[in-house]
Amino acid sequence: MAIVDLLMPKMGESIMEATILKWNKKPGDSVQQDESLLDIATDKVDSEVPSTAAGVLKEILFEENAVVPVGAVIARIETEVFAGLPSDGGTGPESETEVEVPPSVVHPPVYDFDSQDRQPSTVNRQPPTANPQPSNGNENRFYSPLVLNIASNEGINLSELEKIPGTGNEGRVTKKDILSYVTKRKDGNGFHTRPAAEPAYAYGTDKPGSGSTYYGEDKSRQVESVPAYAGGNVEIQEMDRMRRLIAEHMVRSKQTSPHVTSFSEADVTNLVAWREKEKEEFEKREGTKLTLTPLFIEALVRCIKRYPLMNSSLQGDKIIIRKDINIGMATALPSGSLIVPVIKNADNYNRVGLARQVNTLAGNARNNKLKPEDIQEGTFTLTNVGVFGSLMGTPIINQPQVAILAVGAIKKRAVVIETDQGDSIGIRHMMYLSMSYDHRIIDGSLGATFLTAVAKELESFQG
Repeated sequence: MAIVDLLMPKMGESIMEATILKWNKKPGDSVQQDESLLDIATDKVDSEVPSTAAGVLKEILFEENAVVPVGAVIARIETEVFAGLPSDGGTGPESETEVEVPPSVVHPPVYDFDSQDRQPSTVNRQPPTANPQPSNGNENRFYSPLVLNIASNEGINLSELEKIPGTGNEGRVTKKDILSYVTKRKDGNGFHTRPAAEPAYAYGTDKPGSGSTYYGEDKSRQVESVPAYAGGNVEIQEMDRMRRLIAEHMVRSKQTSPHVTSFSEADVTNLVAWREKEKEEFEKREGTKLTLTPLFIEALVRCIKRYPLMNSSLQGDKIIIRKDINIGMATALPSGSLIVPVIKNADNYNRVGLARQVNTLAGNARNNKLKPEDIQEGTFTLTNVGVFGSLMGTPIINQPQVAILAVGAIKKRAVVIETDQGDSIGIRHMMYLSMSYDHRIIDGSLGATFLTAVAKELESFQG
């Protein structure tokens, strides 16, 4: 017999934890390899976790609704991995063949994918003890983005963070640990006390000479604001899990990347006219609808090939230029939240292929059928704020990407048309484009040039 640990899998870029929604098996039940053991949820997608081995579910370590970090052991499976080995023919326990169980079978390594370069790296993990011991804070510990965000928002500097006892795996500071610390840290007036010896740091980039990260001195957090008044004629709503995590990701993106937004406009009269003319025949012929989104992606891909730095990310002080063009497309869910499914290698698809990819991913998103791999490895994001009636927007970068393009509502306007025969005024379909980009990598000149190139691609559309 051997015990195999079932680990919380990594479900996508920047996702460090997941919520257990439902256990499909209970201790003592037989399980087959790849059989669904439990359902989990992240801020991006719900998914099933299959068993990694066949055997008997020996122990469940986390109950339903528990929030569990990626890589943590969530269950143990007893498996007869050595049942097929020859024995000496005896019948008693004295005659059983002794076999040394390799550590990699009992506690297999976790293959974690870095959110920047997506290269697998083996993370050594020891079996958890029954009573986790708090860390003494002296070692160079790993902090999840959630813990770093809370520390940043509460004005906790690096040296103070390192002193917080951790009860998580390998002594890591969990959300519960830091929230407990923050509660004890507050005085009677609702303000935070803080050591005066070291400035507060908002976490986001490598601090020279340290093993953690910072984003420079943040004087705005020297004194916390008074909590908002909640009395009177008000309604208080608790944020759901997805909204809380989206909020955390948005704050982290702003703390990580200095955002700059450029604006342009495009005359998309030819594109709109072609689509109106072809959409019915296209759907009959290809069996899928023709929306404007694949046409936008088509233009975007052409421009990324000309300006490859727009398809990159930052890792420390190294710029990682992506060779694969994976376009994320922000999609609205029935709940009002957004999810970003990704068209992998979008440059390999023709117009028909892009239309099918767009419709399939959008449909799966709305019906909660996306798989974890459908939302991973995006290199550039497109969001259509025009479908909600907005003329333009200032989108927030989807980390670790360096840019996100927003297309606004298409409106008919009277504009000046320049021709060789002279200028005239005509009614044209006009659309604003806005692009937010990471000013650490993308300068204003490149950002504006790229955005103008996208606008010209749309204007020169010939069908």
